[in-house]
Amino acid sequence: MTATQSDLADLSRYIFTAPSWYASLGFALVLAAMAGIAAFDSGTTSPTWRNLLILGRDAWQGIFFIGLPTVIASVGTTGVDRFVGGKLTPNRSSLLALICEVILVAIVTVAGIVSQVTPLGQTFVYDALVIALASIFAFRLLVVMAVSQSSLLIATVPASLQTVVSAVFLFVYSGTVRFLELGGPLVDAYLMPSLSRASEAPPELWIIDASHFQLLAVTCVIYAGAVYTFIRVIDRPWQRSLGVSVLDFIRGFVGHVAEGSRELEDFFEKLGEEAVVPVTVLSFQRPDGTQKARFVLPMIHPGPMGEIGGGNFPVRVAEHTEGLVFPPHATAGHDFNLVTEREVDAILDAIDAAGDRIAYAEEATRSVRTGSGEASMLGQAFGEDALLVATYAPGFADDVEYGVGLAAAAEARTVGLDDVLLVDAHNSNNGLQGEDLGHVTPGSERAFDMITAARQAGRQLSEAPRGALRLGVAWDRTPWTPLDGIGPLGIRVAVAEVEGQHTAYVLVDGNNMVPGLRGRVVDAVTAREPIDAVEVMTTDTHIVNSVEADNQVGSAIDHGEFVALIERLLDEAVADLEPVAAGMATERASVTVFGNDRTETLASHANALVSMGGALAAIIIIVAMAVSVLIFFLTG
Repeated sequence: MTATQSDLADLSRYIFTAPSWYASLGFALVLAAMAGIAAFDSGTTSPTWRNLLILGRDAWQGIFFIGLPTVIASVGTTGVDRFVGGKLTPNRSSLLALICEVILVAIVTVAGIVSQVTPLGQTFVYDALVIALASIFAFRLLVVMAVSQSSLLIATVPASLQTVVSAVFLFVYSGTVRFLELGGPLVDAYLMPSLSRASEAPPELWIIDASHFQLLAVTCVIYAGAVYTFIRVIDRPWQRSLGVSVLDFIRGFVGHVAEGSRELEDFFEKLGEEAVVPVTVLSFQRPDGTQKARFVLPMIHPGPMGEIGGGNFPVRVAEHTEGLVFPPHATAGHDFNLVTEREVDAILDAIDAAGDRIAYAEEATRSVRTGSGEASMLGQAFGEDALLVATYAPGFADDVEYGVGLAAAAEARTVGLDDVLLVDAHNSNNGLQGEDLGHVTPGSERAFDMITAARQAGRQLSEAPRGALRLGVAWDRTPWTPLDGIGPLGIRVAVAEVEGQHTAYVLVDGNNMVPGLRGRVVDAVTAREPIDAVEVMTTDTHIVNSVEADNQVGSAIDHGEFVALIERLLDEAVADLEPVAAGMATERASVTVFGNDRTETLASHANALVSMGGALAAIIIIVAMAVSVLIFFLTG
C-alpha cells in the first residue's frame, strides 16, 4: 500500500452509522431547548408542569423557533425532494436537518458572545442569523445536489425548506409586517392577525425588520452561486481522470453514513477493472469424511474500508465454508480490493469448485523455517502441496504486492512442490509511518528476499520425509470488538503434529499488529510444551478501520491478556489433536477489482477532495461572507 492509498484507507475513520430519524429529531429538540435557554431571557417561568419538564418558557421558545423548523425540514424534505425527482430518504433528511440546526446554533452562539464583548449589539446577532440561515441553505443545496443528482435550480426547492420555514417564523413573530404597506380593511381584519404575532414572541425578536429578509434572499443567491462554483471546480479533475462525478462519491458516502447503504460500492464499480485471481484451499478432513478445518486464500485484498467492497470478506468466507475456517491475508494490495460485496460470491464459487477437486493425503512433513534478508518463511508440506507463511518481523511490513506473491509461490513450485498456499502473515507494522509504509513491491530488495526464502522452503519441503498427520483446532470470539482492533472471527489456532513436532498457526481477525507483539507471542508459545514452531497471522480485515486506518492488533488491548488467550487456545488445540488427511487445490475467479492505475488515481483524488477541497471551501466561504458583509455595510 502506498502512502496515497493509506490516506484513502484512513477515510474509514469518517464512516459511521447515523442515528435513526427519530433519534436525530429527539436530539434536535433537546439542542433547541438548550439554545432557547441560552438565547432568551424572559425573566419569568411558566407556572405549569412544563416548567418542571422543560425548564420553563425559554426552553419552549427555543423548541418553537429553532427546533420546529428542524422538525418540519426533517419530515418534509423527503417528500419535497421526491416530488421533484430526488432520492432523499427520511434518515438522510433528518440527519441533514440536525446538522443544519447545529450550524445555525453555533453561528448564532458565537455572534451572541461577540455582541456581549463588543459594541456591535443585538443587531449583529440577527445579522449573523441571516448568515446562518443562508449558510444552512448552501450546505443543504450541496448535499441535495449530490444525493439526488438534481440540477441547481431543482435542488433549490428541497434545499431551501429549512431556511424558508425559519424565515416565515421570524417574519410572523417578529412583527415585520408592521413595516409593510399592505392596506385595506379586509387585510387588517383577517390577514394581519395571522401575519403579526409579535406579542407572543420574545422581545429579542422585535428588532428584526424587512431589511433582514431582503438581505437573506440576496445572501442565499450569492451562496448558491458559491456552491455551484465549488462543485464545478472540484468535479473537473474527477470527470477528466476517472469519468465520474465527485457528487457520485459524496452521494455514496452520505448514503453509507446515513443508512449503511451500498451506494458507495456502485461508485467503485464504475471505476473497476476485471482481474483473474487464484483461489487456493487447503482442507483438513477427518477419517469419517467431515471437514475439520480449512485455510482459504484468494489473492485479493479485504478493503477498501469498513464493510465496503471486500472489507468484510473474512466473515463471509468463514460463514460459507464447513469446518473451522482460516482466511489469512494474501499477497495482494489495495489494487485488488473488490469493488462490491457482490464480487465475494464469485470467490465463494471458486472455493466450492476447488474443494470439489481436492485429493487428500494422510502424510505431511515437519515444518521448516527459512530466511533471506528481512524475510522469514515458515513452511510445511501436506502431501505434495505446501503451506508457506511469510513475515518480515521484527521489521515492519504492510501489503505484499500481487506480482511478488505470484513469483514467490512459483519459485517454490519449481523446486518440487505441486501447489503452494502463500500467506502474508501481515503481523508487524509501525502504524503506517515512513515513506514506503512497509509495502513489498516488485523489484525491491525485500521482494527478492521473499522469493529466495520461498525457494529455500520449497526445496527443503519437497525433499523432506513424510509422516502421519494429526491436527487440532480451537477458536475464541474474544471479549474485544472492532473498536479494539479485533474483528468478529476473533482468534483461531491450528496445531499440526507430525513425528512428534508441533507447529502452531495463529490467526487473528485484525489489520496487522503493533511492533513486538508477534515476537512476544512466539517467545511465550515456544517456551511452553509441546509447541516447537509458531507463526502469527492477521486477516487484514477492514472492519476494524472504522476508528482509524492503523487500528492494529495490540494498539488498544492488553498484550498480556492477548498472549494468555492464545496460550489457552493452543492448549485446547493440542487436546483436540486427531488424525486427518489434507489436500490442496486452486481455482481461478474472475472478479472486478479497483486496479492499479484506478486505485492510485482514486486515492489521490479522494485525498485532494479532503485536503484541498476543504481549503477551497474555506476560500469560497470567506469570499461569500465578505460579499455578504459588504452588502450589509452598504445597506446598513
